[in-house]
Amino acid sequence: MIQSTLETLTLNEIDLEKIALLPCVSVVIVHYRGAERLLNCLESLFKTDYDNLQVFLVDNGSRDNSIDPAKKIYGDQLKIIRSETNLGFVGGNNLAIKHVWGKYVVLLNDDTEVTPEWLSRLVDVAEGDSSIGAVQPKLLSLTAPRYFEYNGCAGGMMDAYGVPLCRGRVFDVIEEDRGQYDAASEIFWAGGAAILIRREVLDETGLLDENFFAHMEEIDLCWRIRLRGYRILSVPSSIVYHLGGGTSVPKKHYLKHRNNLAMMLKNYSYSGLLRFFSLRIALDAFCFIYFLTKRDRNRSLSVLRSYAWLLRKLRKVYQSRGIVQKLRKVSDREILGRMMKKSVVIQHFLMRRKYFSQVY
Repeated sequence: MIQSTLETLTLNEIDLEKIALLPCVSVVIVHYRGAERLLNCLESLFKTDYDNLQVFLVDNGSRDNSIDPAKKIYGDQLKIIRSETNLGFVGGNNLAIKHVWGKYVVLLNDDTEVTPEWLSRLVDVAEGDSSIGAVQPKLLSLTAPRYFEYNGCAGGMMDAYGVPLCRGRVFDVIEEDRGQYDAASEIFWAGGAAILIRREVLDETGLLDENFFAHMEEIDLCWRIRLRGYRILSVPSSIVYHLGGGTSVPKKHYLKHRNNLAMMLKNYSYSGLLRFFSLRIALDAFCFIYFLTKRDRNRSLSVLRSYAWLLRKLRKVYQSRGIVQKLRKVSDREILGRMMKKSVVIQHFLMRRKYFSQVY
């Protein structure tokens, strides 16, 4: 049984005038271990130039007492939620979201560092158009700030076969940030390292899929947001630095692959599945052979294990699919209008196209 406790979940000395002027934003940080990176994150966060801000910190079954220094320094500025077990990134965020009350919810990784105006710029864009369901900042590497960070870059895109890529990254090729993606732009998905979501949209779509545990959960959520007819934007004037890999997740390649397959089965219509999923199987066969030739046994086996998991869990995936399809307000035709029609796998690995501008 999951047990959780919530500490200091009250607002003290509310400035009603500020609330009237600025929408309330609830920032959720899920933490498992590592005091130093958490303190760095919070130090930058509490320098944010935005007054109506709440910070919810989830102690996700940590055993290293790394929450204690943060609690000692920031005290009542934190609303601490404790889980006795590690619920994963997905479960930890979902636990907190059930307690927040802001107009907007921000999911922020504990290995990020934010700039002072990051939040105000995200909120300004979201407030300007009620059709916007989620926005993300530009994500740069904390250790190499001239370069994009792997998980999100300047916004996520996807091809019709379910393979994600970013404005600034195609597979493992990461670009230097030269301002090439500095225009605010509509994207298919927003990176989970730092994403602002309209709370009422979460009420419509449901929370992150806890069958995923970790990886691809934000892409799945963004697909559902799109199925409800909302837009998702990249706001590069908002900048967040992300370490990436701060919390290691065992079996990363396997989780990414299996969750990606489940995401396709959940979110496509039957006609979309008939059109694209069979070709996706062929692409995965290519990937299996490709990684074998590169002697990357782990990634090759991850492909096979993903399909084995899918066969075992097919009934559960289709139960989730039934729930998602009832949410649908727009057709696959509209969804595909925001996807790449060509396979990024073929373009990158066979045609040797390395960069986003070459494949999209």
